Amino acid sequence: MKKHFYLLALLSLVYCTKEVKNSSQVTATDSLMLNSEDSIANESNQIEKEDLNRAQTLETLNNEVISTLKTKDFVRFSKYIHPEKGIRFSMYGYVQPKQDKHFTRGEFIKYVPTNIKFTWGEKDGTGDKLVLPIKDYLTKWVFKKDFKGAEYHENVFKGSGNSINNLKEIYPKADFTENYIPGSEEYGEMDWKSLRFVFEELYGTKYLVAVINDEWTV
Repeated sequence: MKKHFYLLALLSLVYCTKEVKNSSQVTATDSLMLNSEDSIANESNQIEKEDLNRAQTLETLNNEVISTLKTKDFVRFSKYIHPEKGIRFSMYGYVQPKQDKHFTRGEFIKYVPTNIKFTWGEKDGTGDKLVLPIKDYLTKWVFKKDFKGAEYHENVFKGSGNSINNLKEIYPKADFTENYIPGSEEYGEMDWKSLRFVFEELYGTKYLVAVINDEWTV
């Protein structure tokens, strides 16, 4: 009888040990899965937060640049120009890096108060050259419409015409904003206007590298 008692006691001990071990393994596995899920959730939240901050920064920059153009405060406008890459102005949606007018920040500051004229490109339809001082180009061409109350879009093209839009090819890693004024029924909505700002980052700060006007072309 004693032998049977000891044998039963031994079997019970082994069984209990296995149960405890299995329970510990399950608990450890569950804990690992929970930690992994928490990590993924935290990463997702961090990405969402970064995207939100980036979006807010872009909209703020866009509105500030618009304000400088509306008030003709070109000295303040110059502070948004990229310190290393400068700024390029494109008359239409098709960017031509070798032909579109480009200035360093220093050149812009130097020439904007003057009446020195520059050739900005050719007008669609007539082929006439647009020759103006910087300040006149900004007021008569860039801000030809009051974009202060325009529709705001981030990294999305709203204005779409019959010309090629190669912004993403020329500035593949940049963020851009679009200020869009819809066309009127009177002109079959073909008189829409868009003003786009292209931003690139330097040492954690976004700067303006391009100003692109767009509209329906012939």
